[in-house]
Amino acid sequence: MSSPESVPAEPIQLSDPDDFDDLVAAHDVVLVDFHADWCGPCQMMEPAVEAVAAETDAAVVKVDVDVHQSLAAEYGVQSIPTLLVFAGGELVDRRVGAQSEDALTDAVAEHGA
Repeated sequence: MSSPESVPAEPIQLSDPDDFDDLVAAHDVVLVDFHADWCGPCQMMEPAVEAVAAETDAAVVKVDVDVHQSLAAEYGVQSIPTLLVFAGGELVDRRVGAQSEDALTDAVAEHGA
């Protein structure tokens, strides 16, 4: 399994949708932030998302829905921000709308990060 130093301390900006499954599979717990630059609540949540990356053992992947529309559709993202938690490569939690840092930390902690 992944070692602690392999978990990035800052969010990973998804550039290639083909990398998504690999990123989710590469880490024990992954928080995926489906967002857009123009989304006010997404911008308000940025510090909380960054804190999860820095302060937990979860990897954080940011997915711009404008760039990756097909990936957003694949995961049923209808409004943003939508945050998905993957554990062991499986989708285990979904949160829609702005979340507090505590809520995000709790969501990944439930699954061991």
